[in-house]
Amino acid sequence: MTADPEALELARTVARIADDEHGVEVLVLEVGDVLAITEYFVLVSASNRRLVRSLVDEIEKQSREATGRSPRWVEGGNEHQWVLIDYGDVVVHVFLAEVRQFYEIERLYKDVPNVDWRA
Repeated sequence: MTADPEALELARTVARIADDEHGVEVLVLEVGDVLAITEYFVLVSASNRRLVRSLVDEIEKQSREATGRSPRWVEGGNEHQWVLIDYGDVVVHVFLAEVRQFYEIERLYKDVPNVDWRA
């Protein structure tokens, strides 16, 4: 599968926003070859629910300003433990740190390429 340059740029933009807004363990995974529904996962952890909410708000706001794109769907926003922001070709997972640790989503996708989002 050939990655869409716009999807890659959105994934990198989201990762940078998350990092700038105090998200930790930011990771971009190229999952398009194993998942037909999306090209990239962006994973980010937060130390508390307030930071989860803040990260989600800033990712939505700043990515819209930078790329003109809004999410198709946001799920988990009420609990602020694991929020999924679905842009279609990019799916962002904002985790409360202990929830990410429990589900170990990276382990499920250990064979997919990591994307250097700082580039």
